[in-house]
Amino acid sequence: MIKNLVIIPTYNEKENIEAIISAVFELPLSFEVLIIDDNSPDGTASIIKRMQTIYPETLHMIEREGKLGLGTAYITGFKWAIKNEYDYIFEMDADFSHNPNDLIKLYDACEKQNADLAIGSRYISGVNVVNWPMGRVLMSYFASVYVRFVTRMRVMDTTAGFKCYRRKVLETIKLDKIRLKGYAFQIEMKFTTWKYGFNVVEVPIIFTDRQEGNSKMSGGIFNEAVWGVIKMKISSFFKKYEV
Repeated sequence: MIKNLVIIPTYNEKENIEAIISAVFELPLSFEVLIIDDNSPDGTASIIKRMQTIYPETLHMIEREGKLGLGTAYITGFKWAIKNEYDYIFEMDADFSHNPNDLIKLYDACEKQNADLAIGSRYISGVNVVNWPMGRVLMSYFASVYVRFVTRMRVMDTTAGFKCYRRKVLETIKLDKIRLKGYAFQIEMKFTTWKYGFNVVEVPIIFTDRQEGNSKMSGGIFNEAVWGVIKMKISSFFKKYEV
């Protein structure tokens, strides 16, 4: 039986967390959920613990001591997934910006189209973003243009955070060598997967900005992406990508 794990990092997501977990478990395909909570002061973890009494076998949580960053949250989740031998490992936000129904699309891309990494892409078929101000849409779109220019990676949505990995990809990547920790972590993971020669497929999705809770975006995230991508590209000249 194929084992699917959806990793959802959380920090102050009490408005969304119960609904997003329920939505995943209501899908016609079987998924387990792993929440990585960074000691949310709003009580997010308490809601998850209550839900674990309803889903004791399929809802998991790792509580961390503080807000340690998106990249380290996912790496923690990836290591847990590898240890527990899940076949497909998904990344998804807690705020419904990613439609849980699209998890099926990502799964199909890996299972039926032989993708090693399936990306839920906002830009593979136009610009599919709802409720973002135009300035943020342009910043996101041209960030991907910039990353493609620097890396030569043929991915339209290089900063996407809605993805599915085959376990062998995460077993191959040296997770402790991933340097970018904020949202640029998403760029480095795609770039490293691509450099190893894995099959990367983009699946069109519609991204909808959160309705509840607060965004975690900041100017520092943008700066990390700009300079981090250049450093990442230079470092790649001195690495061997051998499976």
